[in-house]
Amino acid sequence: MATRKRQKRAAAKAAMKRTAVKRTAAKKTAGKEVVKLAAGGKAKRVAVRANGLPKPSTKPWGKAGKALDGVRILDFTHVQSGPTCTQLLAYMGADVIKVERPGVGDITRGQLRDVKGADSLYFTMLNGSKRSITIDSKHPKGKEILDRLIKHCDVLVENFAPGALDRMGLTWEHIHKTNPRMIVASVKGFGPGPYEDCKVYENVAQCAGGAASTTGFREGPPLVTGAQIGDSGTGLHLAFGIVSALYQRIRTGRGQRVLCAMQDGVLNLARVKLRDQQRLAHGSLTEYSQYGEGVPFGKAVPRAGNDSGGGQPGWILKCKGWESDPDSYIYFITQAPVWGAICDLIGKPEWKTDSDYATPPARLPRLRHIFDTIEQWTMTKTKFEVMDICNAVDIPVGPILSMKEIAEEPSLRKTGTVVEVDHPTRGKYLTVGNPIKMSDSITEVRRSPLLGEHTEEILGKELGYSKAEIAEIKTSGAITAPEKGARAEAA
Repeated sequence: MATRKRQKRAAAKAAMKRTAVKRTAAKKTAGKEVVKLAAGGKAKRVAVRANGLPKPSTKPWGKAGKALDGVRILDFTHVQSGPTCTQLLAYMGADVIKVERPGVGDITRGQLRDVKGADSLYFTMLNGSKRSITIDSKHPKGKEILDRLIKHCDVLVENFAPGALDRMGLTWEHIHKTNPRMIVASVKGFGPGPYEDCKVYENVAQCAGGAASTTGFREGPPLVTGAQIGDSGTGLHLAFGIVSALYQRIRTGRGQRVLCAMQDGVLNLARVKLRDQQRLAHGSLTEYSQYGEGVPFGKAVPRAGNDSGGGQPGWILKCKGWESDPDSYIYFITQAPVWGAICDLIGKPEWKTDSDYATPPARLPRLRHIFDTIEQWTMTKTKFEVMDICNAVDIPVGPILSMKEIAEEPSLRKTGTVVEVDHPTRGKYLTVGNPIKMSDSITEVRRSPLLGEHTEEILGKELGYSKAEIAEIKTSGAITAPEKGARAEAA
């Protein structure tokens, strides 16, 4: 009995000693270097504070690496929604390895081709700053390479048709077992529900997400917008989901699935129209021009032409030169706080005190006449003159910029929003740079890869295959195009 008590006392003392050692070690660790696992599983030595965060870098701003340095993305995407996501992650510093079918690659390499024998702009503008590896996913050696890539990477991104990844043998269960830290991110057309197995493309998403029904003029049919809110918009949503999952993984140590449905993404971008649908149950939408024109509202949010969606009346007006230039227009908002300035500019100072025009409610039935009057003034100026004059007195306006004007705008080149890139087969082309600007993470926009350009580099440097093994893989057909007539489905 006494022996047992002595053992308990000794165990308690040992436990107290271990606790004290841990506390002392924590104090000693603060401000010193410790080994931490970086993204991608690489161990690196970093200085940390008592709160576990690294000490502020002493390197100059913009020289401390990119936001996603060390993160590896396994890119199974094609066409637009997925490539938009992975290119943005590449701009942020992630190493994006694009997996393509040997001899074929992403279908957009050959779509809308403008330079014979070269990758199309459709492909190059969505796949910059990535590396390309070709793999036949049905070949046994190809499957082995894919499994090794899954172990090697942090995130797998795909926008295949529903069930395609599973048919390749890359189920969530298989991926999670192979690499428990792997994040699997997917773009699908619809979320779980009656339409989840349907294929969806850009315009389908705009229609199913509610955007098309509210776009256009009420006298005409629904319209889709030229902005790719279904594809590129969903890609941006997915990138945010991936970064959030990476951040959570720091805490949990495990990966998870991230799903972005195109219908959901479009609806998120059209949320003000869902707002208006609910307001409609309580009366007319007074900022819509049809209210002022006495046109009754129906049960659903109507198409509103060029009405402003922010509650302030707005319209697109002609500017000087509109007869020959289809883009000589400006968007003009009759914001209440600057109504007096608008009246002075257009030569109607009496409207400031006229009971028919002095207040926003009084102006609502007269919006068409008001904008016609403002247009008589804008037609005497170029859109840029209107912008200069109006901005000087805080009147919100926006010129209708053509793609030609955007491509040639010096300020967009200077900020890296529009970037000129040199390509080995098609020459120089313009692409859209990183739309997100960060003060301590400088974006480098590189050209898109040639098909399979980095296959050997990835096999050797990243996956550890020897030169002899790579030569054997080449002859096996796992990374090369099948002979003519042979059927092979690849990743």
